[in-house]
Amino acid sequence: MNNVCAKVIRAENVNFFYGQTQALKNINMQICANQVTAIIGPSGCGKSTFIRLINRMNELIPHARLEGKIYLDQQDITDPSVDPSEIRKMVGMVFQKPNPFPKTIYENISYGLEVNGIRDKYFIEEKVIDALKKAALWEEVKNRLRDNALKLSGGQQQRLCIARALAVEPKVILFDEPCASLDPISTGKIEELILQLKENYTIVIVTHNMQQAARVSDFTAFFLLGELIEFGKTQEIFTAPKDKRTEDYITGRFG
Repeated sequence: MNNVCAKVIRAENVNFFYGQTQALKNINMQICANQVTAIIGPSGCGKSTFIRLINRMNELIPHARLEGKIYLDQQDITDPSVDPSEIRKMVGMVFQKPNPFPKTIYENISYGLEVNGIRDKYFIEEKVIDALKKAALWEEVKNRLRDNALKLSGGQQQRLCIARALAVEPKVILFDEPCASLDPISTGKIEELILQLKENYTIVIVTHNMQQAARVSDFTAFFLLGELIEFGKTQEIFTAPKDKRTEDYITGRFG
């Protein structure tokens, strides 16, 4: 692992259970600031479970249990005294299927600011415009801000969801298969956007698409059956993996 990078997220001895079923086994991993970290692996290997721990979404699931610690900067975010809503302000999430609210384009983005107690309409408007620009959507929707967000195309809806996450100024953005339901052109736009966003944000992306991981990420983690098999610079993982299981997965022998 590169020792000179600033560590934003640190998982220490993380085990996670859904009832009696163990989904993650002793995960130790560090994620660098202003880098894109891809998490790859077959379905059901714990990828999404792991990133959902970073913004404490898994605790909404009955009988879920976490052992170990996850740090955001130096703060232990697994501590029960930490308010999950504060963590979710710092850690944005973009899901596999675009999930805009059934509201206007403008309201989709202003909502998070208003929920956080911001009332200054001019400030909110600035933030909405800024978020749409950062999500490379402003030019396409600037004359449609009062339209229902559900009228947007799938790719536009996904970029709107990214803008919604950006509006509250998170430190980290988690992408869970963000292009799974998109066509190749929309996928290209999202990938381009991810590369731009890493200048200001730390990004973690779960993807089944090996080519996508190779294109957008700086570091790659390979998960299998709840274990972290290998983690390192993407170029090294894809060209000279140290573990035979990583090589077999990347070359398509299983998964």
